[in-house]
Amino acid sequence: MQIIHSPTTDMPWQGQEQLEVLTFDLNGEIFALEARVVREILDLVPATVVPGAPLFAGRIINFRGRVIPLTDIRLPFGMEPTDPTIDSRIVVISLPLQGAEVLVGMMTDRVHEVTNFFHAASEPPPSVGMRWRPDFIHCLVKRDGEFIIVPDLEAIFASNDNRS
Repeated sequence: MQIIHSPTTDMPWQGQEQLEVLTFDLNGEIFALEARVVREILDLVPATVVPGAPLFAGRIINFRGRVIPLTDIRLPFGMEPTDPTIDSRIVVISLPLQGAEVLVGMMTDRVHEVTNFFHAASEPPPSVGMRWRPDFIHCLVKRDGEFIIVPDLEAIFASNDNRS
């Protein structure tokens, strides 16, 4: 997939002091997505496996009459896939892929809340000691004594590593 980068997509803060985000869990870690890319949160729906597709985006779902890929960002982060639970949700997001805005479903273990992060509480990912690729992370935000990961979805989708 070809990713279109612009100065406004390279950093989530876009010159603002606050960032509105949706927080969610993946394998016991808390992640956050920019709320502006979230289109809808779905209960689990039937998914169809696409033969030969990368595991990262190896299934499709019907979203309001449109076929969209269902992704699992656990895989690029080197996490083990997990079975869905009663709390699992699909977050439908809109991303600039292949020269256009594309809808993508993303598996989560649990969706928490929409909240605001402050730029002053964010830090770039450390280049040493991370179990995940730092180029897949926009920043870490410290809140209530824990770090929340703000992934760089454009980098994840652009990576050739998501083909396994």
